[in-house]
Amino acid sequence: MTWDAFHRRGEVLRTVLEQADVRRDGVLPMEVPGVAETFGDEVALLGALQLRWHTRLAGSIEHVLMDQPMDLEAAVVRAWRSAANELAGVRAILDRYSDSPTSEEMAQMLAVAQRKDWALLAAMAGKAAPADRLAADVGRRIEERARATFRYSVHTHGRSSSSSSGRRRAEHKDTLLHRLKAHLAA
Repeated sequence: MTWDAFHRRGEVLRTVLEQADVRRDGVLPMEVPGVAETFGDEVALLGALQLRWHTRLAGSIEHVLMDQPMDLEAAVVRAWRSAANELAGVRAILDRYSDSPTSEEMAQMLAVAQRKDWALLAAMAGKAAPADRLAADVGRRIEERARATFRYSVHTHGRSSSSSSGRRRAEHKDTLLHRLKAHLAA
């Protein structure tokens, strides 16, 4: 892939992400200019969106765990919700096509990716090793817990009304250090 093609792919993907977030209808925005030339088909575009989701999920988990929470599973649930809120349109697309894939290739790709997401959730919650054959089952239950209590933030012009810095400040108050300071101050 040439440097220009790499940048073009990034630009098209950003436009797809924006469209997905604005629409939130769960439909792949294949009509976005450049998608057909850059990604070729639904499976390739869905794979790029899945990779974006997995990367955001992993980063969100890492961010939340930096505060050294007492309850790792609750922290991972909070991180999943944060990632789902930040990539609401992508999450809607992944959910829709996981439920109703348009091809066997798509179904297989999404199943493999989903198991990797679940293994990540289980491992980061301290419930299983990533290579543990039961990790996906454990992670699926953690994701179900996150989904059961998840609500999207209200969006205006494609942006969440709760700013990420405001969310980080709110999460920051729940750190072990802040809890210890509050306890000592009391």
